[in-house]
Amino acid sequence: MRRDCFVFDIETIPDANAARKLLGQPELDDGAARDALSAYFLEKTDGRNDFPRQPFHQVTAISYAQLSREQGEQGEELVIRRIGSGAEPSSNEAELLQGFFHLIESRAPQLVSYNGRGFDVPVLKYRAMVHGIRCPRWFQEGDRYNNYDARYSERYHLDLLEAFSDYGASSRCSLHEVASTFDLPGKLGTSGGDVRALFESGEVAAIRNYCETDVCATLLLMLRLLHFRGELSDGALQRSQEGLANYLQSEGEARPHLHEFLHAWRGEAVVANCDTET
Repeated sequence: MRRDCFVFDIETIPDANAARKLLGQPELDDGAARDALSAYFLEKTDGRNDFPRQPFHQVTAISYAQLSREQGEQGEELVIRRIGSGAEPSSNEAELLQGFFHLIESRAPQLVSYNGRGFDVPVLKYRAMVHGIRCPRWFQEGDRYNNYDARYSERYHLDLLEAFSDYGASSRCSLHEVASTFDLPGKLGTSGGDVRALFESGEVAAIRNYCETDVCATLLLMLRLLHFRGELSDGALQRSQEGLANYLQSEGEARPHLHEFLHAWRGEAVVANCDTET
């Protein structure tokens, strides 16, 4: 059975509650707790990295592109159905996670990510357990060699970072770096380092919009890879790209960040101020 494909990305901030418990400082407010957690990991890595380890990330957005597989004249084609974010801007972390793992339980799609095995999936699994969320199908689907946790199988999860680097045999490049070499949009003025400030200022919608543009970039990289491998014909690649462009154009009036991505993809100047939509 050929599954629907869900290209996904998450955004996170340091978990203030976990920081207070880890450090034994219940009096810290959220901002101070996040700062203290960064200082803890900076010290733990001898000043090399203040990025918290996966259990200490609170999920603030889960965005995705849904594609269906359809048979065309020259083989399989990927048809864009929707680009969006899970739950609502007002939803809490547990609601975001419930939506993601309900998708796995109900549909078992193929997941596509960029560094999903190294970051996104471990974070999602840790945080699901924090909230007591179950997902038996994650562990029951597939067989010994093809399942959601099988590193060298892409049937259930294609991690583009692993694929592009030949599973670490060559350098691991960032999404923005690879997109730049392919003349595709990468980051559009917002980066993961901005997410905490956006969250603390109540701009959750802006985080979701930024996450959705990362999904668009990941989707375009996936299409290039599948075309290179021969899994998409020349015509199928063109139609998939045209389908994405048409979707971004039709949705862009209501969702300006998608128009901004489309303009960047086409190499056009952005005609509207989308600062709050990235």
